[in-house]
Amino acid sequence: MRKYSVNRKTKETDIKVDVNLDGRGKSDINTGIGFLDHMIDQISKHSLIDIIIHAKGDLHVDYHHTTEDSALALGNAFSSALGDRKGIVRFGQALSAMDETLSRVVVDCSNRPFLVWKVNLTIPQLGEMDTELFKEWFQSFSQSAGITLHVENLYGENNHHIIESCFKGLARALRQAISIDTRRNDEIPSTKGKL
Repeated sequence: MRKYSVNRKTKETDIKVDVNLDGRGKSDINTGIGFLDHMIDQISKHSLIDIIIHAKGDLHVDYHHTTEDSALALGNAFSSALGDRKGIVRFGQALSAMDETLSRVVVDCSNRPFLVWKVNLTIPQLGEMDTELFKEWFQSFSQSAGITLHVENLYGENNHHIIESCFKGLARALRQAISIDTRRNDEIPSTKGKL
């Protein structure tokens, strides 16, 4: 089983994360930010990655530190659980529809982090969460997870649907990318011999 636990403690946040990449999509998410909890729950459910996140942060300041640090901790646990990335499919992609919305998410578990974010949101907040923090979350996750991540909303009107389709698309792309390729389950999926 590909599992890992991370404890990240700073003056701004105290976060514990457990992941099981070979799970069943069970989650226990408590960041103190309701909408973010809902989105990370979507990742777990649709990727089949078991995720536990318990976070305490300086929410009296704003939601930035908790949003960023929860993504950094989750990405760190994800990357560590992948280990040397031997045997994984490596690439994943998903078209994710939610009502009137369609988004495309493509990942490469290359250990070369990069984010392309083509998502335009038209309102400043969803629930109590600033919408600008979603890009921050995806950026932090891609950096610490060691993945190249392209997120593009193709069309949509409802901002909740747009963001949720991005998170669900990430989940489905990750599920594909971290699957074991039975034809080369003991090989690094790179001509370089290392990821």
